[in-house]
Amino acid sequence: MPEPRTKDAASVTPDALAKSYSPAAAEPVVRAAWSEHGDFHAEPAAAGGDDRATYGILIPPPNVTAALHLGHAFNNTLQDILIRYHRMRGDRTLWMPGTDHAGIATQTVVEKRLLRQGKRRTDFTRDQFIEQVQGWKDEYETTILGQLQEMGCSCDFDRTRFTMDPVCAAAVREAFFRLFADGLIYRGKRLVNWDPATRTALADDEVEMRDVAGHMWYLQYPLADGDGFVTVATTRPETMLGDTAVAMNPKDPRAAELRGRSVRVPITGRVIPIVEDDYVVLAASVAEKLGLGPDAINDPKAAMATGFLKVTPAHDPNDWDIGLRHELPVINVMAPDGTISDQHGWSDGVSDEARVFLGMSREDARIAIVAWFESHGLLESVRDYEHSVGHSYRSHVPIEPYLSDQWYVRVTDDRLAGSALRTMDDQQRGETSADGPVMAGDGGLTFFPDRYAKTFRLWHENIRDWCISRQLWWGHRIPVWSRIKQAADAEESIRIAASKAGDEMVAVESAWTSMGCAHRVRLLGDGTVEESVCVPRPSTIDAGEASITSALGDAGFEQDPDVLDTWFSSALWPLSTMGWPEPAAFPEEIPEGERLLETFNPGNVLCTAREIITLWVSRMVMFNRYFEARLPFQHVFIHAMIQDGHGQKMSKSLGNGVDPRDIIESHGADAMRFTLAQMATGSQDVRMPVDMVCPHTGDTFTPDFVRNDAGYLVSASEQKSPNDGSKMMVTSYGVAVGDVEASDERPLARNTSSRFDAGRNFCNKLWNAVRFGLSNLETVVEDADEAEVSLVDRWIISRLHRTTHLVEDALGEYHFNQYAEAMYDLVWRDFCDWYLEAIKPTVRTSRGQQQRLHAVLDSILRMLHPACPFVTETLWPHLHRVEGLREVDGGTGVPGLDLPIADRCGISAWPDIDCSTHDEAAETEFARVQALVAAVRNLRGERQVKPKRRITLHASAPIRTLIADAGGVVETLAGLEAVLEVDAAPEGSIPLPFEGGQILLSNLLDAVDVEGERERLRKAIEAKRKQVAGFKGKLGNAGYVNNAKPEMVAETRRMLEVAEADLAASETGLAALE
Repeated sequence: MPEPRTKDAASVTPDALAKSYSPAAAEPVVRAAWSEHGDFHAEPAAAGGDDRATYGILIPPPNVTAALHLGHAFNNTLQDILIRYHRMRGDRTLWMPGTDHAGIATQTVVEKRLLRQGKRRTDFTRDQFIEQVQGWKDEYETTILGQLQEMGCSCDFDRTRFTMDPVCAAAVREAFFRLFADGLIYRGKRLVNWDPATRTALADDEVEMRDVAGHMWYLQYPLADGDGFVTVATTRPETMLGDTAVAMNPKDPRAAELRGRSVRVPITGRVIPIVEDDYVVLAASVAEKLGLGPDAINDPKAAMATGFLKVTPAHDPNDWDIGLRHELPVINVMAPDGTISDQHGWSDGVSDEARVFLGMSREDARIAIVAWFESHGLLESVRDYEHSVGHSYRSHVPIEPYLSDQWYVRVTDDRLAGSALRTMDDQQRGETSADGPVMAGDGGLTFFPDRYAKTFRLWHENIRDWCISRQLWWGHRIPVWSRIKQAADAEESIRIAASKAGDEMVAVESAWTSMGCAHRVRLLGDGTVEESVCVPRPSTIDAGEASITSALGDAGFEQDPDVLDTWFSSALWPLSTMGWPEPAAFPEEIPEGERLLETFNPGNVLCTAREIITLWVSRMVMFNRYFEARLPFQHVFIHAMIQDGHGQKMSKSLGNGVDPRDIIESHGADAMRFTLAQMATGSQDVRMPVDMVCPHTGDTFTPDFVRNDAGYLVSASEQKSPNDGSKMMVTSYGVAVGDVEASDERPLARNTSSRFDAGRNFCNKLWNAVRFGLSNLETVVEDADEAEVSLVDRWIISRLHRTTHLVEDALGEYHFNQYAEAMYDLVWRDFCDWYLEAIKPTVRTSRGQQQRLHAVLDSILRMLHPACPFVTETLWPHLHRVEGLREVDGGTGVPGLDLPIADRCGISAWPDIDCSTHDEAAETEFARVQALVAAVRNLRGERQVKPKRRITLHASAPIRTLIADAGGVVETLAGLEAVLEVDAAPEGSIPLPFEGGQILLSNLLDAVDVEGERERLRKAIEAKRKQVAGFKGKLGNAGYVNNAKPEMVAETRRMLEVAEADLAASETGLAALE
């Protein structure tokens, strides 16, 4: 017999069980008990390990920009189901919570708050501004952790980490230093994705592509020799100020005539060459004349092309590549905020006509330049054109390709991207080469559903180096100090090393390296030498960090002002949260030292959304493999996306999320969790229309929506009360984006959704079922004499066994909806609709039946606990207060079912139900009973027979035997007064088809409506004929018969036989009434 699970206290809610479930009353009590007893504290294995299985999940750390929304509730509900399930299975579990500093997003919302106060970031010193952001972080981190607790998340909250706390910061410093020293971090001048709104660079996977309805403008550029012009097609006329060439395809018939010639760029007067490049798309008519085939002719771009492409290397990635191939100058005509500027690389061609556009936004300059071309007769035409435009995933504005010096991680190196590919499950990786050094974890990473493995594979096959520097103040500041010297003034060894390496950074030995730093140099384009010294984490420096940085400052070095991409610290999350690289350096935060990392890295599963595969999954895999030579986790489960009512992803940056606390207030946490689990189908996103609740009246209403600057439909920041237009309220969107703040006069409106009604109804059903069950256990029968276990008792135990396996299989494959539906079927359909009703007449006089009732209720609470922890925990002590039902050894009294005693449901063991409890015969027999009862009930409903009226059933001997074996279940549930032979049926008895024959019902009505009965039978015959035709059609399909599983074909044949027999019985019954 398994050991009882007890931890300091006997129960959660000792008071009498209320008549109805009140989540608002129960949930705080339950949370307090979990916290008081430390039920979710993770204990790593002892040094050397043990045989106990481990199960670890690290929470995807939410940004501290705003409160969590339903998308987070969805994600965390699924994680909590897994962690609670494995905790109950006896695994050593860890669910590590934490939050992310979210550099761009958090700095942006704080700057908006300051703007409302009439202040700007530049009004503060860097340290003062960081204090402002830290205050925001503290506020929202508290909010987020509180939300997780209100949702019932069983995290080990004592281990909460933050991506910028000292523990994580040490990991960031160590990782950066190692990558820098190993040549995997470098600085280079590249064309980057630039966000003009936040004024920082973005990585490739931080750019969202959107189809935008725009225009194609056709601009005429005069040939420099005055002999005609060429027409370029462009979607971005404003960038023409930085054009340095016009490109055409060498296959173009006009190439010979234009080879070696130049054009004069309008407005700037800059003379630029015509170059030939295969990238240029030929006009469809030209491609057709050249016979280039359907791909070239039918290319959508070919329909819009002129054959001439304006080349602006500083403002288009494809133009950048053309510029490299043809060694073209690069002219940047924009400032970091996206306005036209001559201060960032544009010096030639800044004519008086060009100066007119200085200071204009990209959008205004586009309009003004098109107007200039039109007024000068150089605008040939304009056509509507829908095309894909990159947008910042944070600010949602169009990104600007921008030339700048940035820091990069060389993820294209095989030690990173190649290593990540080798982790993939062999089948999911497909034919992709897995060549490379063998390492632990090769082939050990599996995606669920497996279609998402393709995203991971393609990303690493086509990856580009990762831009990690961000032009922000909030974040991990890059630990590199740099200086630039004239080559002649540099030390000889440094000058020689730089001249040999060119613009690639190369490692050198120096006084700085003797102090433990890493020193790299490169030769800049103007011939100067740039030296970069990376300072390691403080605890590794004997001389002390301050002494080194002070010496660097004295030598003319300055620390890089940029911070690291948020995803750099996030990539280290599976390591940094457990103290890597030196857990012993943080004895208070990680008292177990190395044991935590050894026990829970690698973890078991990362539960996340598909948009994070490139942003986060990829990088965690690369970093964990590089630094620890093992996987960060074994499985990646990608769940559906929660969308708002307009089909838009719920997002903090959009501000269109619904606070889960709103749903908890209106429906309860368990109703929300169970409904979300039902929605986790794994095949499609979930649209969540919501209503708003007026804080003044409590009325529910549909809010007003507006389209924001990014083009999304969102609830207006302010709303009028539906019943009193003088009263106002603010919305979560308005608060999230910084437009408004809640006040007493304008309180925050909550949201609600009827989608969660089903979850609430289910929780209430469970509550009422347990109350009814307990009412039948108030007096425990002492006499254990039971001649034979009834059919319904054998059936419910077998159904419990079947459901247990369904649940275990479903959770093993991350099919959360199947888990929820299996529990719904067991609780609502099997237990409530059938078992409780069936045992009403007998349970108070049968000890064995009381034991089975108690054991099934106990099992249900345990199995439901992962999804509905509050209601199950609240019910738990009331069920376990029943005395006298357990055996002397603590057993359940149900052979093959072990349920060790536990103080609280949250620390109880998962039901251990032996295969011997599976009773196929009982399930088959009781299915017949259910079919019979359903048939009688349906007929009673059709004939509007009053529920209390008792009727008589006349049946053949086999059916009477079935009814007798059911032990009174049919009589109870079908409302029967007697079961007699067919011969005893009086005239006018109503026939009912069943199992290929028919039964007769008498005393159904005081007078039989013969015509009504005929009509009922005619409808039944019509339905049966359609059913028979359907089965025959299926069996007449050779593809089905030959390819389907044999058991499926056999089952179809059986169903055809039953349908034909029922049809015959109905036809016989009708004939008798004619």
